[in-house]
Amino acid sequence: MVLNPVISKLAGKLVVLASASPRRLEILRNAGLRFEVVPSWFKETLDKGLFKAPHEYAVETAKQKALEVARRMPFKHLKTPDIVIGADTIVTVDGMILEKPVDKHDAYRMLSSLSGKEHSVFTGVAIVLCHEKENEEVDYQLIDFYEETKVKFADLSENLLWEYINSGEPMDKAGGYGIQALGGMLVECVHGDFLNVVGFPLNHFCKQLDLIYNHSTSTSDQESESVHLSHNGSLTTTILAQPSTSVPAQSAHSPGLSAEHKPSSSPRPNSPTHHAQNSPSASPVHKVKRNRSEREVGESSRMPVNSLDKHTDDIEAELRDSESASLSLLASRGPVTEPSAAEHGDSEVIKEDFQRIIELMDGFKASKALFTASKMCVFDLLQSRPGLDAAQVAQEIKASAKGTECLLEACVSLGLLKSRDRTRQKPVYENTGLAARFLLSDAPLSLRGYIQHCTDTVWPLFSHLESAVREGANQREKAFGKKSKDMFQDTFYSSQEVTLRFMNAMHSIAKVTGKAVATAFDLSSFKTGCDLGGCTGAMAYEFTKAHPGLSVTVFDLPAVVEMSKHFHPLRSDGRVSFVAGDFFKDELPKADLYILARILHDWPDEKVHVLLSKIADACTPGCAVLVAETMLDGRTPHSALQSLNMLCQTEGVERTESQYADLLSRHGFRHMRVVHTMNFLDAFIAFKM
Repeated sequence: MVLNPVISKLAGKLVVLASASPRRLEILRNAGLRFEVVPSWFKETLDKGLFKAPHEYAVETAKQKALEVARRMPFKHLKTPDIVIGADTIVTVDGMILEKPVDKHDAYRMLSSLSGKEHSVFTGVAIVLCHEKENEEVDYQLIDFYEETKVKFADLSENLLWEYINSGEPMDKAGGYGIQALGGMLVECVHGDFLNVVGFPLNHFCKQLDLIYNHSTSTSDQESESVHLSHNGSLTTTILAQPSTSVPAQSAHSPGLSAEHKPSSSPRPNSPTHHAQNSPSASPVHKVKRNRSEREVGESSRMPVNSLDKHTDDIEAELRDSESASLSLLASRGPVTEPSAAEHGDSEVIKEDFQRIIELMDGFKASKALFTASKMCVFDLLQSRPGLDAAQVAQEIKASAKGTECLLEACVSLGLLKSRDRTRQKPVYENTGLAARFLLSDAPLSLRGYIQHCTDTVWPLFSHLESAVREGANQREKAFGKKSKDMFQDTFYSSQEVTLRFMNAMHSIAKVTGKAVATAFDLSSFKTGCDLGGCTGAMAYEFTKAHPGLSVTVFDLPAVVEMSKHFHPLRSDGRVSFVAGDFFKDELPKADLYILARILHDWPDEKVHVLLSKIADACTPGCAVLVAETMLDGRTPHSALQSLNMLCQTEGVERTESQYADLLSRHGFRHMRVVHTMNFLDAFIAFKM
């Protein structure tokens, strides 16, 4: 792999991608880079008129994305990344910058302006190197560059244009097309880096990493260097003054603040020439002070599977003690040879790997702490009465003071609660924004129902994972002491109480994921939809909100339809209706669009074929099936863990994108499209031919 020459330098470092673009994720993961994803909160509202050239706009946007994440993480995530990568891709033609289209007509405007012409695709990339100092400050070094690729479109007919627009692909792509997918049929030729058009110039990025790690220069206490690679590949190093620590300086294009630059000293021998730069694109080194004694843990969007978080001081001390003991033992046997730089590097990698394994081993403890706090209504209590201490919380939830304090501190460490010390008194607790959004009973996006399902159903099943792996079968009999011929009828719908609990769980997930699924494609051509197994209707309501011309029928078992009234919104326009039935046995309601959200993964292939055959028989040409599932393609965090979940719980399996494509193609569905929403569920649409 092309990253091999520098990958050893990145081992053990916390690398962060400040983008949720599935295309950038795929490019970097395929190159072998391990990283976390922390999407930037920077609003892409820069005035394009302020920039002399289009690439300057792309570079500045990438810089602001990367810097926002680099500044936020020490405070919100209580960890400092080593490297943050930001990127922004734009398409330019006839002096105009084309970003993502806002609707079909905007997509038509963009694509018709590209027809028969050559245009440029620019990707600006910013790399922020973060250096923690002993005085609890963080220095940031900024490196930026851009790549240009020329793309020539064929002459496009009106029919071809609208066929492509109606596929839905243009809506999340700069310039309105995706060269790596259906958009490739519009392209006549490409001059330059193909991956740059996809969304990330991997070759240029690797060259930049090589320059960073093999042409590095030292810094002084008062000055720090920001290394820049120009578009033609030459390396320049700028000496930049440190701004005040109280207000981190921003780029000259940011409103209200300007960067003050300090002229360089004379260049050192054998190092690149130093240039003092006063251009708007030159960015200062930023210094941020973080108070490590602060007890509050901010909201975290970390992904544990890729996490390289620094672990506890106890583990580090243990490793140091272990190293000291080893050296003492060697000293008693003879002279000690100083470890080489390579050995020292290996030691650092081993320590990071050890911390990673400990994190995986402790993962179940974090889950159970969350489940317990939710079941004991800790978050609801602290929302209504913030600022209680452990003894007060213990009294309210009827638990021991000792146990409650341990639970509250665990929730603080997980970023679910924050605590502060009152003068000469015990710490008091309140919810973080993360808990307020997802863990309160009455929160619009509450996951409390799903959490209850996890602790009451999934947890007992997962305790028999070893048996599930050995047998290749679900573990309901071992977990709950009874056999089940029909999983849903016998398990989830065995009583009203159990049914309501399961529906609460499904409602929780649908409310959080529904909007991303409903807006993944342009569905304006569809008038009627049928949400098979739509449970409470939460997903159906998201579809009708996103598409005003669409009405959706929820088709589910009689027990579910009967209980669904508990979940209906207070106000409804009547475009969501409910019909009782069994989609394996009964005739399906007629519709233009059939929605299968977390349905197919419950069943083995033979039952999936039965259901798809019924849908295909109900469809006329132009109808479509929209599947929402966690696909096993590595883009969605923990997708492989969902596969284990299905093994323990059901007859079904999670599947890859290609497996879903194969299943659907056997029933006459074509023109398939996938959107990886990065929001737990991926969306897959296929059209009946």
